[in-house]
Amino acid sequence: MNIHIRFDNVTVRYGPKTALEGVSLEILEKQIFAVIGPANSGKTTLLKCINRTIDFVSSAKVRGQVLIDGQDIFRIRNVYELRRRVGMVFPLPVGLPLSVYENVAYAPRRAGIHDRHELDERVETCLRQAMLWDEVKDRMNQLGTKLSGGQQQRLTLARALSLRPKILCLDEFSIAIDPVTTMRIEDILRELKSEMTIVLVTNLVQQARRLADRTAFFIGGRLIEVNETETIFTKAANRLTERYVTGDFG
Repeated sequence: MNIHIRFDNVTVRYGPKTALEGVSLEILEKQIFAVIGPANSGKTTLLKCINRTIDFVSSAKVRGQVLIDGQDIFRIRNVYELRRRVGMVFPLPVGLPLSVYENVAYAPRRAGIHDRHELDERVETCLRQAMLWDEVKDRMNQLGTKLSGGQQQRLTLARALSLRPKILCLDEFSIAIDPVTTMRIEDILRELKSEMTIVLVTNLVQQARRLADRTAFFIGGRLIEVNETETIFTKAANRLTERYVTGDFG
């Protein structure tokens, strides 16, 4: 299986604070890759490097290489094109002050898709993938910001899928979603991995175990261990990993 994303000795500092220290790992194409670890372990920073939203943090300094399909993304001039290939869903919903329909259609329009029929199909498909279609199909003109918190989170997921990314990064996507809907979205993610690589940051270790093909465990900005998910949970090589996945600390 092809290596889709590679971190090669990546260190990220925010001023004097080190968020990631010498991280090297490989993420395989069309798999779900989970990143677990306690708070402030560098998980979100790892995601921000993949689509260069780290660029928005003025104090951030990045050393090392992040490669997608063998290309060093920090040498890419057209960052917008990179972000079309890498969808991102953050822990709390960030709805655009637009209708439900336009929240999802916004990015495809910006990418040059203006045919109404094509946009309608794209919007419906993404809302179905985000398990939201049945709840909003009769109020597509309502402001997305008027939806409930859980619905807004799923709308954010639909928006991330609207450009059919090759990589989908999810940072605690289920934090504002009820357990039943979370499980349904997990089913969708299993289907989506046939089309894209999914990088999932989660504090729910059992979610990582349910979903991920491979899992990486971080503490304090350092990669402690990475392996097949079932190995991480049953035969961890590092005692810290074993203690974390068994709930000894978190």
